[in-house]
Amino acid sequence: MDGLTVADFSELLPGPFMTGAMAEMGARVIKIERPAGDGMRRSQPGTFEIVNRGKSSVALDLKDPDDQARAIEIVRGADVMVEGFRPGVMDRLGLGYHAMSALNPRLVYISMSGYGQTGPLVKAPGHDLNYLAQAGVTSLCGTPDGPPEHSFGLPVADLGGGIYGLAAVLAALLQRGTTGQGQHLDLSITDCLAHWVNPRRGVYNVTGITDLQAQRRVALVRPAYGVFACRDGAISIAALEDHFWRALCAALDLGAFDDPAFAGIAARREKAQALNAAIAAAVAPMGRDDALALMARHDVPASPVLTVDEATASAHFAARELIVETACGPAVPFPVRLDGMARDLPPAPALNSAGDATR
Repeated sequence: MDGLTVADFSELLPGPFMTGAMAEMGARVIKIERPAGDGMRRSQPGTFEIVNRGKSSVALDLKDPDDQARAIEIVRGADVMVEGFRPGVMDRLGLGYHAMSALNPRLVYISMSGYGQTGPLVKAPGHDLNYLAQAGVTSLCGTPDGPPEHSFGLPVADLGGGIYGLAAVLAALLQRGTTGQGQHLDLSITDCLAHWVNPRRGVYNVTGITDLQAQRRVALVRPAYGVFACRDGAISIAALEDHFWRALCAALDLGAFDDPAFAGIAARREKAQALNAAIAAAVAPMGRDDALALMARHDVPASPVLTVDEATASAHFAARELIVETACGPAVPFPVRLDGMARDLPPAPALNSAGDATR
């Protein structure tokens, strides 16, 4: 993306996460902030530092005519404009798509919001948790026999929306190379999550399962697939296919379950809870490393449940050179390396660090 300029009006996480990846890919990203700065600077400074590396910053009051004119000049010279306000806000500020595309017909303009630019929820406030619930994701989360729960330790809605935004912007830039025209991308984070639900939806469509508890069992109850506690930690086991199932039976001596009657995932699914209980009982007295070594000897898909710090120090991270040292500590750069991509970026900008951002 070297040679491309991104005017980034977004705040918090979805937009900055996306434009952070663009900066890693070589784009010049100008972060346009309100005079007090992106709220993430104060509420979560570590997150702000991680996702805003390599950008410049200019503080503008978009309600002030002079600052608004300066913002327009930045957009006039940009290839991509990113905004994450509620629908209608940028139009009121004179920075909506139609006004900006009239000045810059090649502009790829992406509006990132929770529910999109149309529909009954267009004005509704929301956060990551709300979008997951609205898209149907939360109904499939939690424990098999319990109620739906919010059980993610990451803001997956915001992060997933950012990656969908990245894909859409790159495709629009590719299309622009053919047509010469930019376009307006309407990204709803809820819609992105709904797209993620499709693999589950396909099962429900074919089987006719409409009952929520039955849908939850499909999503959450899987034989020989889960996290199992050891004496000093936990491991994940994923022995779904028949050959892995047979290997797991050999490793753990699962007795009655090591039987031709359990050939095929459908047969094992019928007894999934009892089968998983047997695996749990076999693994429980083992040390984590011993259990993993046993799984490795039998070629069973298994991995330790690592803390963030343990993962950072792991042999996999070291071999893949996943960690770079940043101003706020170790971080993982964009994980798919392209020719010419830098290993790291300069620190996140101080507020209003862009100088004359229109040059």
